[in-house]
Amino acid sequence: MNIEQLEIVKEVFETNSMSLAALNLHVSQSAISQSISILEKEIGIPLFKRSRYGTVPTEDGRTIIKIVLEILMKVDEIKDEVQSITSIYKGELIIATIASLSMTFLPKALARFRKDYPQIQVKIVEMESRIVIDKIIHDKAHLGLISLNQYTSDGLPEPIAFHSFQYKGELQVIIPNDSLLSLNKELMLKDLADYAFILSASSFWDGVTEDIRQACGDINVIFTTTNPEVIKRSVAEGLGISLMSSLMLRDDPYVESGRIIAIPLVGYSLDASRTFGGIYSKKGSQHRLVRKFLEYIEV
Repeated sequence: MNIEQLEIVKEVFETNSMSLAALNLHVSQSAISQSISILEKEIGIPLFKRSRYGTVPTEDGRTIIKIVLEILMKVDEIKDEVQSITSIYKGELIIATIASLSMTFLPKALARFRKDYPQIQVKIVEMESRIVIDKIIHDKAHLGLISLNQYTSDGLPEPIAFHSFQYKGELQVIIPNDSLLSLNKELMLKDLADYAFILSASSFWDGVTEDIRQACGDINVIFTTTNPEVIKRSVAEGLGISLMSSLMLRDDPYVESGRIIAIPLVGYSLDASRTFGGIYSKKGSQHRLVRKFLEYIEV
């Protein structure tokens, strides 16, 4: 029994096909079949069977395959640790990210990462989630930092992996410091009906904007922008009010200086399916470096 055999078992299990496994591993189908046959004879248990659903595990095979996957995870951990110890991480790490993540915890993560790995050149590009996903799929970036709404981790195409940051944000109303709304400890959408809005043009907020219109009627939207800093600056100047995730307002200088006030929005929450995370290709050239970088992210 060797690691190569275990990798083959894993690929056949994940693809339900010896032919696809052979294609992904760049070997012949006969080599895949022979490797599994040798392993099955060695352990005395058939691991797979042919069915109308493809090549699927036997009942006993499922138990063995679970152990195989655990072993390979440990092997990956060992490889990552060896790379960390020997400092062989090298090259460029391209990160595509949405604005709310690039302006919050990403700078701290990047600063700590660069301290430990100064030899890595990190390039950050900012864009919407759907474009970030496209960049990862087409290998134009190594790591994508996104919010998932219509997408789910299960719905992302192979071999894209999703690493959740386990953060659920809440919406807050941001207002000028001299607004009458500042007298409230919390607000509801209906309380905002008579105010002008500066709204995000990001597709992530389309549903929120529609909910505001349903609650408040024909609202006065002064302008929309994809730049959160422009929104906060405009609110501070008294041009209108807006809504932002609490994540985007963490350690924010506008809030800390009192130029804008953030008040919790009650009776409304972000869609529970929306969460933040990182996506990357499991077969990408820098997938180990990406996984190392993700260890530095604290939400």
